[in-house]
Amino acid sequence: MSISKRIISIFLLAFFALSLCSCDGRRKYTSNSFEYFDTVTTVTGYAETQAEFNSVCEKVYSLLEEYHKLYNIYYTYEGLNNLKTVNQTQGPVKVDEKILALMEFCKETHTLTGGYINVAMGSVLSIWHEYREEGSLHPEKASLPSMVELENAAKHMNIENIAIDRENGTIERLDPEMLIDVGAIAKGYAAQKAAEYLRESGIMGYILNVGGNVCVIGAKADGSPWKVGIENPTGDENEPYIEYLYLTDGALVTSGSYQRFYYVDGVRYHHIIDKDTLMPENEFLSVSVRCPSSALGDALSTALFCMSLEEGKALVSTLENVSVMWVKQNGEKIYSDGWKSE
Repeated sequence: MSISKRIISIFLLAFFALSLCSCDGRRKYTSNSFEYFDTVTTVTGYAETQAEFNSVCEKVYSLLEEYHKLYNIYYTYEGLNNLKTVNQTQGPVKVDEKILALMEFCKETHTLTGGYINVAMGSVLSIWHEYREEGSLHPEKASLPSMVELENAAKHMNIENIAIDRENGTIERLDPEMLIDVGAIAKGYAAQKAAEYLRESGIMGYILNVGGNVCVIGAKADGSPWKVGIENPTGDENEPYIEYLYLTDGALVTSGSYQRFYYVDGVRYHHIIDKDTLMPENEFLSVSVRCPSSALGDALSTALFCMSLEEGKALVSTLENVSVMWVKQNGEKIYSDGWKSE
């Protein structure tokens, strides 16, 4: 059984599990879904009744579904212009405000990370996706894309060729061979928007986990922090978590090489591709980022995974309320200033 399936099985066993009542009469409930962003979403929180909790989950899932459809680059939906529509269309495409805002955020993080986050890399990432899918389905046929193929695609990853027209509400690819891929940001961005909805609605005492993008919205019912574990990237079943943090607000996001990968001639090739080498980066097993926003955390965790440790530390030192844990290939853990664990 794959890691993802094992995780799903564990989550399904916990579906709508209840704990004892808290001192204020609220109970803790948990719900899970595998409907959005090709990953497991878990919502845990305190409510007076199952119906109250279900109502909160319904809104969270509704928001995630909306973002999932808008940011999807693999499927189109009737009556909706999403990012696949943009990738398939020459000329301006009228899009939802949520796509405009995401594209603006993507350009900001591109600048912040010195280009290590680049949603215009879709031409390169789509090649790797195709080879990874084929290699996963047919291991005996697994192979690597040629460097010529990757370098030709890399000629079309200039983020300035994503034109945002706020006045007319459109997105346009100025280079017809450039493809947009928001896989490094979309989950964290959507999770952050769902968390913001809960805060703005006065709904506290919840924790959302959208495929490793964890958002904490207030303390538990008794006022204590949530204990959040960081998955062991080595896959050691005797030590499933390698670090714990106690959080009452903010986000914790981890990117790693241990979930989406395939093998070629016994060598593992994962999904996080370096912008310069056009190959999977292998200095780290995982990078975890603690910060106020899971949108920023998602972008940073991917960017820091591809940067050298020195480059990463230099970037983190310029950011307020951001701390990081890097896990190297040998399992060594390295921390930035401000990281506090159990």
